[in-house]
Amino acid sequence: MKTVILPAILLSVPTLAFAQAPDDAPGEASQIIVTGAGLDLPPGTPAYGSVVIDRQRLLDSASGRIESVLGDVAGFQQFRRSDSRSSNPSNQGATLRALGGNASSRTLMLLDGVPIADPFFGYIPFSALAPERLSVVRVTRGGGIGAFGAGAVAGTIELASATRAQLPDFSASAFYGSRDSTEVSAGLTQDLGGGYVSLSGRWDRGDGFHTTPKDQRVAATVPAAYDGWSTNLRAVAPISATSELQFRATLFEDNRTLRFAGADSMSQGQDASIRYINRGAWQVDALAYVQARNFSNIVMSSSTFRKSLDQRNTPSTGIGGKIEIRPPVGPDHVLRLGVDTRFATGDMYEDAYNAMSGATTFRRHAGGDQWTTGAFVEDDWTPEGLGGKLILTGGVRGDRWSIRNGFYHQVSATTGAATGSDYANRSDWEVSGRVGALYRASDAVALRTAAYSGFRLPTLNELYRPFVVFPITTQANAALTPEKLKGVEAGIDLTPLTGLTLSATAFYNRLDDAIANVTNPLIANTRKRQNVDRIVAKGVELTAAAALGDIRLSASYAYNHSMVRAPGAAFNGFTPAQSPRHAASATVAYSPASGPTLSTTLRYVAKQYEDDLQSDVLPDALTLDAIARLPIGHGLSLVARGENLFDETIVTRNAGGSMDLGTPRTLWIGVSFGR
Repeated sequence: MKTVILPAILLSVPTLAFAQAPDDAPGEASQIIVTGAGLDLPPGTPAYGSVVIDRQRLLDSASGRIESVLGDVAGFQQFRRSDSRSSNPSNQGATLRALGGNASSRTLMLLDGVPIADPFFGYIPFSALAPERLSVVRVTRGGGIGAFGAGAVAGTIELASATRAQLPDFSASAFYGSRDSTEVSAGLTQDLGGGYVSLSGRWDRGDGFHTTPKDQRVAATVPAAYDGWSTNLRAVAPISATSELQFRATLFEDNRTLRFAGADSMSQGQDASIRYINRGAWQVDALAYVQARNFSNIVMSSSTFRKSLDQRNTPSTGIGGKIEIRPPVGPDHVLRLGVDTRFATGDMYEDAYNAMSGATTFRRHAGGDQWTTGAFVEDDWTPEGLGGKLILTGGVRGDRWSIRNGFYHQVSATTGAATGSDYANRSDWEVSGRVGALYRASDAVALRTAAYSGFRLPTLNELYRPFVVFPITTQANAALTPEKLKGVEAGIDLTPLTGLTLSATAFYNRLDDAIANVTNPLIANTRKRQNVDRIVAKGVELTAAAALGDIRLSASYAYNHSMVRAPGAAFNGFTPAQSPRHAASATVAYSPASGPTLSTTLRYVAKQYEDDLQSDVLPDALTLDAIARLPIGHGLSLVARGENLFDETIVTRNAGGSMDLGTPRTLWIGVSFGR
């Protein structure tokens, strides 16, 4: 009996061989070992200059959080510099290439092919994405992708679940850290028939640190305590020698307290997806998913320290799916044909209070629906006769989008008077595409170029929900139109020596109708979400990786020159909010086959501005993280981790001098087990 192993790595490029071996005797059974991966990436993928983060790097995070590891890719940023322990969840949108600060994600983030952004807000639930559950992460800076391409204006981050070969039968870890922090996780993976089932859970909590500078603290100021958990079930079952069924379900809840006692936020979710993969002559990737999410948040008055707003309930639902088919069109082409759809609906319920008396003043209800349905076609062509040196790739997609049933209603709690609006339904078509070329001049040199376009719908949050972060009130705007990006780039990949790779990319991106929080010059401390004419971002990205025996080195640098074009506006020609010009990261890891291991990461982020008028500065920051492992035996290791070892002061928010701070020096000690 032969063993046929279906390939494991989602992010590898070579064409795979699968199906029963030709020398199997008639009637001889084949044992199928499935791994739960998706289809191979098309051969033209390298033309778009992706950066891959491997599993070992994911496990060697000093913070143990995925958003910190993504910081290895210079240019990755959230709306604020805080991680998922000390930031309001609604701030945690992901973006790339300094296209302007926005709490909604300008980057399409996928887990096993499924979009994971919150259906109402557009933020990423980072606390639910445990690094130990992942195999690899691929980050593509720049717009355009095949399935679920609507939303990939700044790029795409693709996460793949760990494969069976990477998951021990049982794993567990327990850590204790600064400020009475604990982190506990466990995973159980068992073979079942020809497939497997994996169940994992994680719980972390901490008393937190003071996000408020010492000279701004008052009696009501408290540390940013956090308490969250997540659990994940994944099952993979073979259907035939070339096909399998994959199921995933994730439950999570995250509770945080920020700045003042009683300023509590909660986010939770219940996600599920099912995916069919066929690696036969007609390759198929079909999936369906559902997301049930909720969010609540209490805003405390900064003068009376009593509740001023209770965003008590924000239920939302996301439903979607895709079908992608790759027909057999000959050895020179990989053709992708597909359709996908996403539906999002959500409501916001909040109560406003008189911060002096504590009496309820208004009750508000807002919400709406969004629907995007698209079709795409993409082809990767490797011309015959050139020895595979040249690969041409191109694709186009068309999307029909609609924004429907939008409303914002407010009722006075004292008089019963109702105000607000029901907004007209809107719909339209968007066509986007991308083309690229990869030329391997030699084994050591590869040249690439690409051009692309894309769009992003405003989220329900941007359209209908105002918010307050003292002392600034930001108003919603139901008339927002989609953002549209056009971009070009060119790059070179060098492999001068075995184990050494160097890459450089120069890019120009233009985001038309960019959604920004625009200061109102007539009303103090007030901003409104608006479409500005455009944001132009151009720059250079450098990456390097080397393997020297037991030592691994990696580095990333991004120079982003971003500018707002808004003729007649006060901020015309300014740098977009939350957009650093320089960002860099470098990691050195010592990891022998046996014995102690050590990994250190140095990161730098240049200064950036909190607001569109460049009046509030967030200074630059340099941080050092480290993690060390000492194997004890029988799968058990002693682990020490350190975050921000320089104890750098990281300013994450600055509104007229009212500041929030990021993670100070944090030390962890614990054990891990896996066999």
